[in-house]
Amino acid sequence: MAETTFSAPRLELKGIEKSFGGVHALKNVSFDLRPHEVHALVGENGAGKSTLIRLITGAHLPDSGQILIDGQEVQHLDPVRSRRLGVAAIYQNPALFPDLTVLENLTIDDDSSWISVNWRQRRNRARELIDRLGVSLPLDWEARRLSLPQQQLLEIARAVGAQSRILIMDEPTASLADTEVEHLFQVIRDLRNSGVGIIYISHRLEELPQIADRVTALRDGEIVGTHAMNSVGRSDLIRLMVGRELSAVFPKEQVPIGSPLLELSGVTSRSAGISQVDLEVKSGEILGLAGLVGAGRTELARVLFGIETLDQGSIAIAGSTVEINSPTDAIRCGIAYVPEDRRRHGVVQEMSVSANSTLAILREISAGCFLDPGLERTKADAAVRQFGIKTASVDTPVNHLSGGNQQKVVLSKWLQRKPKILILDEPTQGIDVGAKAEIHRMMCALAREGLAIILISSELPEILGMSDRIAVMRRGKITRTISRSDATQEMLLELALGHQVPEEAPAC
Repeated sequence: MAETTFSAPRLELKGIEKSFGGVHALKNVSFDLRPHEVHALVGENGAGKSTLIRLITGAHLPDSGQILIDGQEVQHLDPVRSRRLGVAAIYQNPALFPDLTVLENLTIDDDSSWISVNWRQRRNRARELIDRLGVSLPLDWEARRLSLPQQQLLEIARAVGAQSRILIMDEPTASLADTEVEHLFQVIRDLRNSGVGIIYISHRLEELPQIADRVTALRDGEIVGTHAMNSVGRSDLIRLMVGRELSAVFPKEQVPIGSPLLELSGVTSRSAGISQVDLEVKSGEILGLAGLVGAGRTELARVLFGIETLDQGSIAIAGSTVEINSPTDAIRCGIAYVPEDRRRHGVVQEMSVSANSTLAILREISAGCFLDPGLERTKADAAVRQFGIKTASVDTPVNHLSGGNQQKVVLSKWLQRKPKILILDEPTQGIDVGAKAEIHRMMCALAREGLAIILISSELPEILGMSDRIAVMRRGKITRTISRSDATQEMLLELALGHQVPEEAPAC
């Protein structure tokens, strides 16, 4: 980042303390944000970042300490007062009105007459906000029809349109492709130059030098350091966050690769936009599926899991052609699918860890028409131990867990069925470095046991770090499949964008 001259803080937290029951969430936290600044906030899940955001936005009140905005102490802050003082937040899980259109979500806070709404004016304003992000969103679609990345972009556009002076961005790029991230970064730079102070939270540590001026690390509810961004590297940040050296975020192991477990020939689905896909995944292999948002990666996974219709082509498992017309068929064939949006499709948020971790094996833990609660608990306790799920009890609702632990619950649910083929769609999206490394180690262990794994990820370092081979998708087709040793980030991005990349000449 360029050298910047800062004025007095726009936001100050002094000696903040916050506890929930016996859990001391924040301990003597002091933090400040200046105008014309992007201040990064990093820490593992459970470090206190979410609690800090909720205090600033008025969702929680501190037990002690001071909150100052533009030099004035603010007491009894609530969400309405926070917005009036110029605070806006973009959350990792978009807080949209699902039954309202993109246009209505974007302009819901606009002033309007009790008698009529100037829809032409609102439409023009909505279009300006969308164009500012350099993306395309259909204004008349209901928000529920949008993909997760599109919902994230809508949330960002809405916050930008609020013309706030303090903007909190919680994992804003978690589901975005590289081109969308660059557009967002330009918007952030424009906002920063206009005087907005931005708190930027991200587990993608490689982003921070591109966008942040300062960085503060939280660990176990305490500030462990605030530094100029240009004075610390990625290894320094990891050490601050976890309190130890993290030798390998991508601990890829070389395991014996067996015969093909999954073979696709000419797979085509009109509803999913998939055309003539040929692919094979072998026992013990991790196949990375790369591409931009909308390239067809998730759609291909949905075809394999029977959610989308297969119109043409064939699917073979262990050499035998199978028909997959529903998720039930896919599960029977030994396929498990961990979806991109774990909150909506991976877990039932209000249900317990025990209930969620055994959802895929209900017949196994039932006696006739009734569940066996003792057997369910035994299976759940074993899953918690095996996957290192951090929870007070198996009776704890899943929505009380961190993102990384929720993802472990989803994995445990499917692995209870002992699948042959595991599809992981953005398995580490929005989780911290430590939890990410744990999930990567689990992937290696599963590959060692002979599973065939398809890894879908928008993070090219993850694709390169964990895959044996990489298939690049564009517009519903596979453009090239590359071995890990031959692949680079630049090559994958060029192929994803549709550029011609010469293949290596065969060795003489």
